Amino acid sequence: MKPGQPFADLPKLAAHLRGELENKKAILLYAYNGTGKTRLSMAFKDIGKQGDARDTLYFNAFTEDLFHWENDFEGDNDHRLTLNAASRFFAGLAELEMDNRIRPLLQRYADFDFRIDYEKWDVVFSRRVKNENYVPGSKKLMQRFAFEEKTHIKVSRGEENIFVWCFFLAIVQLALDGAEAYQWVKYVYIDDPISSLDEHNAIAVANHLAQLLKRPGSKLKTVISTHHTLFFNVLCNEFKGKAFRYFLRNAPTGSYSLVDTSATPFLHHLASIIELDEAQKSGALYTHHFNMMRRVMEQTSIFLGLEDWAECIRVAGDLDEALSKRMIDLMSHGDYSLYEPREMMEENKAHFRRIFRAFLNRYPFNPKLFPVAPEDDNVGEEPTLLQWGENR
Repeated sequence: MKPGQPFADLPKLAAHLRGELENKKAILLYAYNGTGKTRLSMAFKDIGKQGDARDTLYFNAFTEDLFHWENDFEGDNDHRLTLNAASRFFAGLAELEMDNRIRPLLQRYADFDFRIDYEKWDVVFSRRVKNENYVPGSKKLMQRFAFEEKTHIKVSRGEENIFVWCFFLAIVQLALDGAEAYQWVKYVYIDDPISSLDEHNAIAVANHLAQLLKRPGSKLKTVISTHHTLFFNVLCNEFKGKAFRYFLRNAPTGSYSLVDTSATPFLHHLASIIELDEAQKSGALYTHHFNMMRRVMEQTSIFLGLEDWAECIRVAGDLDEALSKRMIDLMSHGDYSLYEPREMMEENKAHFRRIFRAFLNRYPFNPKLFPVAPEDDNVGEEPTLLQWGENR
């Protein structure tokens, strides 16, 4: 894979992105989990902070922290989602009738409703459910209607994320409309909304987001970063020449690079396989490589119509293939891989090679991608995954 343009740290990279937006309406970034996407969004935002002034409206993991639950643990019938009244994110909330702006967006993805209390700064959710007491033809109030409205309900974590996303989109619309409360917004930075939403909505969310941000006459500049391949590809197709497209990578040294993908099809799974092959041959294997390998297996399983990505795991000599999946799960979701690259222990490097080589042997990609043909997965004295499981 070509090295791309290097940057010593995230502030320098963020400053470069701001410069790029002088020439394009948007920047689309693809990056693996753990690369530093969220920290980059904060570095971008921090550059625009001048005293009390701000210029970036952002959506990332910190945005969701502006909402928190007040749960009724005793009565279990008065749950409320509280808003952080001190945040500029909620400027002019009551005057702008946010209920009516959020509701049409929310109805695209959810079947529940809500009401914002502008004095208490909280949100109450409701849902239409079947009336268990319903009796056809009954005159009694409790039995007359087939459905009833349940209020003050606790929605699921996924539903809460959808609500927060729609809240954000409503604010973006206000910024696009030039609402006084959001005239400070010059940039919109969106980091991984698909992480917060149902993956099945990837195409719909990307299409709707692109149509919103491409609105004629808009002066807002946008950066969107994601680890979701389908979401990225849909955005690329929607923005076409109006956006720069980059593959963001980090290095063990703490530096970063941007690889321009604007002139080539974004077949990042092939680039990932090449990078993984080079890493396992050189021995420069880091914990995030397990995350990359799992993502490649997920895409392969989707392409082949398999029920689960774990069906791509076949390691000769292992008595329990579930251990292979268990190891990939643990190594690709551990906290240690999220903030800084860490080199694998030699034992884990050996396990990685066994799983990866078996994968290449079972699914023969174009051999021209690799300088040397994949080796057999029974190499030397590498420990088996059964031994790894016994050592955990």
